[in-house]
Amino acid sequence: MKRMEKAKKKYEDIPIPNELSERIMLEVEKAEKKYNRESTKKGRDLFMKKGITAVMATAAAAIILFTVGVNTNEAFAKEISDIPVLGTIAKVLTFRSYETQTEDLKISVDIPSIELISEELNGVEKDVNEEIYEFCTQYADEAMKRAEEYKKAFLDTGGTEEEWAAHNISIKVWYEVKSQTDEYLSLVIMGADNGHGGNSENREARYYNFDMKAGKWITLKDILGDDYMPSTEQNIRDQIKQREEETGMDYFDEEWKGLDENTKFYVNDIGNPVIVFERYEIAPGALGRQEFEIVK
Repeated sequence: MKRMEKAKKKYEDIPIPNELSERIMLEVEKAEKKYNRESTKKGRDLFMKKGITAVMATAAAAIILFTVGVNTNEAFAKEISDIPVLGTIAKVLTFRSYETQTEDLKISVDIPSIELISEELNGVEKDVNEEIYEFCTQYADEAMKRAEEYKKAFLDTGGTEEEWAAHNISIKVWYEVKSQTDEYLSLVIMGADNGHGGNSENREARYYNFDMKAGKWITLKDILGDDYMPSTEQNIRDQIKQREEETGMDYFDEEWKGLDENTKFYVNDIGNPVIVFERYEIAPGALGRQEFEIVK
């Protein structure tokens, strides 16, 4: 129970961006007033038992549909109990999740938090959780600003509201657990949006890799050794050459400056690092994200 209470407290202590907090509270307040007018006592009892507030409100100018799940103690406890343990010492929880839908913009954000359940590693995840939270909220905020700027430019140059709505602008922030073994926990946080003009997407990703046995966040150097760069770079170039022969498309490996401490990677289920290059980073966009497994 102590562990659950600690996790709940950490969850409640995570700050919500001011703008989002104000919008949520406004919509919850509206929903509660409406509920008090229309609900029967039986409905209220059921509402409290389930611990969920369903919010549907219409803003006069923007016509916004905003749905928010409000966590109660019961809901939080159920969420904790339903989350699978990764290996033996870590859990990944969705600590914040919200959606916003307007006539011309859709936003979906899922923010994870990592909970280590080994007493010896108490607090190791704190800085990473804060970094993850900041990345998710900042990406959503900046993507919304890009969409607003693009919309203004579109309308200022003769576009109509109807034509703008047809762009189907969307912003998404989410995460994936890449591996969950007794040796590693590997997690990627991603953001994507098409609100900056054109038909392409803006994408960004952060990768986090934890060594279960060593009890620390790791780099490529930790997995492959001190002198990993020359051999690993040659391995990637060899794989690129093979892919060029298979696809008939030229990669940008001549412009690639090689690996560094910021190179993105995750650890797969068999314990090998997989180096990741985002779309257009090392190959034509048609080939998408490029991943290179390095066999240890």
